[in-house]
Amino acid sequence: MAGPDRNPLRRLLALPNESRAKTVLMAFLVSGICAALVSGATVLMRPIQAANRAAEEQAHIASLVEGIPGMADLLEQSGGMLSRVVIDLESGRAAAGVTPATLEAALADPANWSAMDAGQDLAGLGQRPNYVQVFLLRSGEEISLLLLPLSGQGYGGRIDAIMALRGDMNTVAGIAVTSHSETPGLGGRIDEAAWQAAFSGTELRGDTGAVLFRVARGTASSIHEVDGITGATRTGIGVTNMIRFWMGPDGYGPFLDAVQRGEF
Repeated sequence: MAGPDRNPLRRLLALPNESRAKTVLMAFLVSGICAALVSGATVLMRPIQAANRAAEEQAHIASLVEGIPGMADLLEQSGGMLSRVVIDLESGRAAAGVTPATLEAALADPANWSAMDAGQDLAGLGQRPNYVQVFLLRSGEEISLLLLPLSGQGYGGRIDAIMALRGDMNTVAGIAVTSHSETPGLGGRIDEAAWQAAFSGTELRGDTGAVLFRVARGTASSIHEVDGITGATRTGIGVTNMIRFWMGPDGYGPFLDAVQRGEF
């Protein structure tokens, strides 16, 4: 006579299909296998996703630069290359020990993020990375163009953009909105080329050094404004606050001061 089957899997499968124990155990088994597959796929896809994000960012940067009058000539004269540097936002200087290649790993560490109180957090981010990668174009020894990543809260969610500044670190050469969740036909118009083109020539700061840029609630009336979008006041406020934050003392302010002192 055959002894009892000691294989737990065969014993489980031998139970009647209406068995509650079999149903629960099979559900746990299937869930565990699915979780393992999803985790494995996430690990395998992470380098591909990172590469895709980098390629998308480069495409936006190339598009932004090509749309700025005279930039194609400057790129050609300088070899067609933008240099990259990781900035320590606290000091405004090049980060010590963090490079473009190691930036993603550095920002995976919560210690490399700074929480902000409500008075600081104009952009509505909650926390700010301590390190950011920026792009520089030189004409001889001088920086002729600076590309700065921006992010902030709009009406529908997060807005990401790249802003190009002229060598005076105050005049906007262009802007490219790279992602957003604003309402189509209203705030969603921030990704229209015609609206973004209005940023060119806008000045960020006034004579006192204060950041005066804003999206107007109608037609722009000063060198520091761009036209608002009808029906998208809250989106305009979000863009205003995003730019004011990043151009201020808790964003790129210390870095821009360092550039103007000739430290880069």
